[in-house]
Amino acid sequence: MGDHIIPNQPPREEDNILTTDLLIIGAGPAGASLACFLASHGKTGLLLAAAPGTSPTPRAHITNLAGLETLRDIGLEQQCLSLATPSTNMRHTRWCRSLAGEEYARVYSWGHDPLYKGAYESASPCKHVDLPQTLLEPILVRKATEGGWGVRFNTKLLKVKQLEKGGAEVEVWDGILQRGYRIRCRYLFGCDGARSQVVREVGLPLIKKPGQGLALNVLVRADLTHLMEPHRVGNLHWVFKPEEGIDGKEAPAWGWAAIVRMVKPWTEWMFIFLAKPGMDLKGEEMEATEDEYLARVKEVIGDDSVKAELVHASKWWINEVVAERYQEGDVFCLGDAVHRHPPFNGLGSNTCLQDAFNLAWKVSYVLDGKASPSLLDSYTLERQPVGVDIITRANDGLRDHIPWQQTLGMLSPDPAERTKILAEFESATPEGRKRRQEFQRGIERTTTEFHGLGIEMNQIYSRSPAVYLDDETGPGPAVPEDKVRTHVITTYPGRRLPHVWVNTRIPAKNMTSTIDLAGHGRFCLLTGFGGDKWKEAARKVEEKLGLQINSYSIGWNQDYEDVYFDWAKKREVEEDGCVLVRPDRFVAWRAKEMVEDAEGKLETVLRRILGR
Repeated sequence: MGDHIIPNQPPREEDNILTTDLLIIGAGPAGASLACFLASHGKTGLLLAAAPGTSPTPRAHITNLAGLETLRDIGLEQQCLSLATPSTNMRHTRWCRSLAGEEYARVYSWGHDPLYKGAYESASPCKHVDLPQTLLEPILVRKATEGGWGVRFNTKLLKVKQLEKGGAEVEVWDGILQRGYRIRCRYLFGCDGARSQVVREVGLPLIKKPGQGLALNVLVRADLTHLMEPHRVGNLHWVFKPEEGIDGKEAPAWGWAAIVRMVKPWTEWMFIFLAKPGMDLKGEEMEATEDEYLARVKEVIGDDSVKAELVHASKWWINEVVAERYQEGDVFCLGDAVHRHPPFNGLGSNTCLQDAFNLAWKVSYVLDGKASPSLLDSYTLERQPVGVDIITRANDGLRDHIPWQQTLGMLSPDPAERTKILAEFESATPEGRKRRQEFQRGIERTTTEFHGLGIEMNQIYSRSPAVYLDDETGPGPAVPEDKVRTHVITTYPGRRLPHVWVNTRIPAKNMTSTIDLAGHGRFCLLTGFGGDKWKEAARKVEEKLGLQINSYSIGWNQDYEDVYFDWAKKREVEEDGCVLVRPDRFVAWRAKEMVEDAEGKLETVLRRILGR
């Protein structure tokens, strides 16, 4: 089987089968980005989706540092930035009675807090942006097609059969031609979302925790520029009325509170309506007429002069689900197919991108004969623990809002008790002081959602066979006290390569990040003064193993200058030591100093990592 589908070749009439090495089911952020990353390695295949096109609604929207770094690797960062809302419009999250009305609290968001700003700048050359799924998916699909991928929408997966000799055969239904056909592939990738047919067909077991009910997305066009600029700028706004129900007017069951999310500043919005915690609403109880939805939207806006147009309404389950493993034979699943959770912390599409980035280089190396198929076993070992962490964190992000709701009395079923609580907020009494202090603590507790640099960047692959730990003598980096907020910067094998700005001896106009020295489908070796033998070893080993290893020396009068001496502080090896980085920019191995047989050592390490 070749890497390419032969253009315009119809299925053979005798058996109605197409063949391709690589078949991706699902063209959302996971599937479309996987096609892009594989294309960057020169690999093509077929990308199928049951939907008629890219996403019509902007479900995912936050693109964080780690997610954007993967797109930067294949040259898509600037295109994404040109369409995204810049981080300056994301600087606050607010709690208010209505968008036009009283404000109860606000916090800095997404790296804008002066306390955390330096940590974000030192973590990555990228910044958070708000890039709705409606804009991201077309970028990815276009890039995939430019890279040689065949893309077919309106094509539904029917069955999956794993073949005894490897690979898989699937049955699909073409909704345009109204006919079915089969496809045989060497590797099948299930990127078909939270109701994944691929996961069901291959029997991946799911770990399910009790869900937190239903939520409702209502997409609205409304010009709120006069409300947002300049004094209410932010992309997330919690809107609620503490007195609702006491004043004789009950909120609709589906609209107890709302999170209003900016989609396009400041004219397009997603109103995420939440039922009261503990209410076990059925699907039909979350439904209303268009007029009822718009009436509640206008109440949330709080300005009768605003004209609002309902674009789309849909409900979704607040899940806490992760697959026990991400692969079965030659079938690999990624994205929402294997981790399902609410959007808190903005981890969803970013984790999809990183799943795909992790898997793409491994598949490519195996297809090219640069690695043993055993390398693919590291995919579950590396990414499934990440999935566990992100579904837990996202649901904790929702649960973290309960304390301030309790403090306001919003969860009490007793109107008299709620009246008493709200009166305490207005009183100069010990009870009132305690209420106000508890409310402040409750709001501050939620900031782990908006300053989650640790959960975004601290992926740990150190238990994987695709990293080399034999030369490590210590236990590894200490777990930070606040592992959600705190980014651990280290070159320990299995951790993300630290970002450092470097430059040439005669300074170039733009500095270069160590992130950009690595990646791009190749291994990278970083050394320093006295490390020439490592660079020579890299040249010999890449020829011997048929690899490409970019090698650079950073330091005094080297290939790159350590401009701010940050590399010296972060590299955790001596000048003549080295740090070997995988194509996905995770550290594969490091040598604290020069060794006698640099070539032999480097070859041993790479053979182990690649299963050779």
